[in-house]
Amino acid sequence: MKKSPLYLSILSVFLIAAPFILTARYTQHVLIVVLLYVALGSAWNILGGFAGQLSLGHAAFFGIGAYTAAIIASKTAFSPWWALIAGPAAVLPVALLVGWICFRLRGPYFTLATIAVGEVVRLIALNWTTLTGGAVGVVIRPSLLSGTSKLPYYYVVLVIAVVTVTLCHLMSRRKLGYYLMAIREDEETAESIGIDTTSYKLRALALSAALTAMAGAFYANYFLFVDTTTVLPLALSVEIVLIAIIGGLGTVAGPVLGAVLLKLSSEIFRNEFAQANLLIYGALLVLVILFMPDGLMGGFRRLFGVGARKSQRVSA
Repeated sequence: MKKSPLYLSILSVFLIAAPFILTARYTQHVLIVVLLYVALGSAWNILGGFAGQLSLGHAAFFGIGAYTAAIIASKTAFSPWWALIAGPAAVLPVALLVGWICFRLRGPYFTLATIAVGEVVRLIALNWTTLTGGAVGVVIRPSLLSGTSKLPYYYVVLVIAVVTVTLCHLMSRRKLGYYLMAIREDEETAESIGIDTTSYKLRALALSAALTAMAGAFYANYFLFVDTTTVLPLALSVEIVLIAIIGGLGTVAGPVLGAVLLKLSSEIFRNEFAQANLLIYGALLVLVILFMPDGLMGGFRRLFGVGARKSQRVSA
């Protein structure tokens, strides 16, 4: 435990210096994408990992954040970067309404309901053409950060990722985290000892959705284009879930490791193996799931003899 601050210091220095060490634009782009998915995986882990609520509708929250930036850019004179604040604010009422309805269901029925929510949001965006551009999408005007350098984008998404992971770490050591883990392990028992399970699940969903919307707002500002096929597909929700599962559900570092492994391997396989990249990528996922059922974090603990800590005890 005494060495943890040293590791964190080394990691912090590397993250700050990374774009100056890796100066190629494509490499910096990959770093930005990895950090974006670190934020997405960690945000989903609050609801799916700690609370045990398997949501496959997080693309809806991501899309709302992205479309908030697009609407600000196309309908107002404000900078689309204000969506980093407006996106989470816009998604909170939606998340609370969705939670109030969907948390009446449990298990696979809850999961199916979240898929339906994502599809409803996608259809609204597809048909509300005056606001969202429909199937054509919205092109976002360049902002002050736009230009040849990727450094501003890197540091913005780095802050988003660090804030998200830090919130997960703090939550895991507070009452909210303990209550969510109790709900995950046995919701009926949690209710019997006086935990308001619906209230705490709504808090987890609100925090998870707000952070996801913030990542969506960044995505829109970075890529400068938003449409339903890029920000609202079911495949995006599945990818976010895979990152948390592969890394280790209910752990702080798990989604970080999952995002690094999946996004880096995806880029490497796409460049090196062309059409065969999906086959190799899929085989990698199968191998990790087969031999590391508790995710990368669980596998590392067994490999290095840390011992089988209880999954409720979260360590960064």
